[in-house]
Amino acid sequence: MRRLLVALCLLTAALWSAPALAQARNQLGPLCTTDTTPPDQMIDACNKIVALKVFRGGQLATIYFWRAVGRNKKGDYTRVIADASEAIRLQPSQAAYNLRGSAYYDRGEYDIPITDFDDALKLGPPSSTIFHNRGNAWRGKGDYAKAIADYDATIKLEPKSAFSFQNRGIAKEALGDLDGALADINQAIRLDPTLPQPLINRTAIWRAKGDLERAIADGSEAIRLAKEKPPTNIMTPPNSVLISGYIHRALAYEAKGDYTRASDDYKATLAIVASDAGSKANQATAKVRLSLATDASAPIPRDAPTPSGQRQTTPVQQGNATPAPSPALTSPGKRMALVIGNGAYTHVKALPNPPNDARAVAKSLRDIGFTVSDGIDLDRAAMQRMTRDFLREAARAQVAVVYYAGHGVQVDGRNYLIPVDVELKAGSGMTEAMIDMDTIMAGLGDQVRTNILIFDACRNNPMAQQVASAGTNRGIEGASGLAAPTTLGAGATLGAGTLIAFATAPGQVALDGEGANSPFSAALSRHIGTPGLEVQQMLTRVRAEVVSSTKNKQVPWSNSSLLGEVYLAEK
Repeated sequence: MRRLLVALCLLTAALWSAPALAQARNQLGPLCTTDTTPPDQMIDACNKIVALKVFRGGQLATIYFWRAVGRNKKGDYTRVIADASEAIRLQPSQAAYNLRGSAYYDRGEYDIPITDFDDALKLGPPSSTIFHNRGNAWRGKGDYAKAIADYDATIKLEPKSAFSFQNRGIAKEALGDLDGALADINQAIRLDPTLPQPLINRTAIWRAKGDLERAIADGSEAIRLAKEKPPTNIMTPPNSVLISGYIHRALAYEAKGDYTRASDDYKATLAIVASDAGSKANQATAKVRLSLATDASAPIPRDAPTPSGQRQTTPVQQGNATPAPSPALTSPGKRMALVIGNGAYTHVKALPNPPNDARAVAKSLRDIGFTVSDGIDLDRAAMQRMTRDFLREAARAQVAVVYYAGHGVQVDGRNYLIPVDVELKAGSGMTEAMIDMDTIMAGLGDQVRTNILIFDACRNNPMAQQVASAGTNRGIEGASGLAAPTTLGAGATLGAGTLIAFATAPGQVALDGEGANSPFSAALSRHIGTPGLEVQQMLTRVRAEVVSSTKNKQVPWSNSSLLGEVYLAEK
């Protein structure tokens, strides 16, 4: 995810022209306006120049730009944006627009960067750097065709741009073209064998192809290179390369079944300070996968009891008493689903329909070939155990579906699913009694499978009063319905290859229904098994049916970063 910087000479011309300030120029100018100056010294020198209050217009814009560069080195993107915006106000330039757009990108925002890169291109001649960075933003939005077009433009202007070959390869991988992706990544490595980033991306490709030994070898070499010579380009977020190297090698170790080495790499991922959205997303995945890998490496009692309310549905071959396969042995083409329906709540209003909804959806998924783990009316311990078992077993699945029906609540913008035994009480530990939806999403965020997450979990939120009663002193707010996924800075992530669907729009309340099923789940179970119906088309049909049956009171909502067309029921 490397960003590039327009040649800094675009803004440094005619910086110092007043003879009376020769001493200030000699003492402060080089420190403020030299790329290799350590960031704290750079920022301090620029601060002193600004404090002189003798520069105006383009000269002052240049100082703000360089101070933004120093802050960018530290990963302080909010201040980068503020300084770059001031530079643009004083004198718009390609470099300032590029720097601000890249800072927004590193915060996990993509629409504003595209606008900034567009404005930068309008100000000057075609720039390979800006085409490259705009390609990154298109890729962040999931528009891989536009990303590839921008990388093509970059390569045409700069045929030896290793990072453009690398990032074009990432976009091709996202579209399912693993061979094309591998060719581009290999070219990036040929152009610059000292770069760790292309090796990290090739690690992901080998893992997607099931060649785990090559994945581990490339990950190890990338980590060695990143430690030996940390990236010095000011547009590379601090520590992002090393974090990426550790997480990708850890995922390869886990897929191989080497949980000890996987755990070591996950711990290494979490021990590094992250500044950018991508690194925080990697650490969120590492935190969940570390917990799962630790559980997997522990001995499992041979006669462990089945959780109350949970039905084991993984098929067992007749005449074969072998245990269920570990993630390392799971078929790469396997399609798995986790289905939970909670209605028999002890301390809040019971819901009659979620168990019926879960059974209907589970049957529809089994009918189209999914291996389904389903649970009805699960308490916290059983729900947590079943979720963790599914996340572990889904490590090598090709498609993973998660469906939940029951009560759900958002607290401080994060979504929680409610076990049947939870008694919500005001207090800072209140959310610990619930299942964090972000944890499920992070656990599936390893970028090698399609994830479909469906939540009919906004039912007549009876917890809002209790949640809100915790008060603002503890930073907890209760709100109706569920919240839309945001960036990892707010706790949630919508990783590549993921679709998330809610029974109703964010912040709205879904209906439980007057019949045996909720309006949403009734429509879902009818359409999910339609042969040859692409998943987003399927959800469009579900949405139309729900809107009609509820007389416009409920409008299902979805958000997608899928990497291509997905068919749950084969054509």
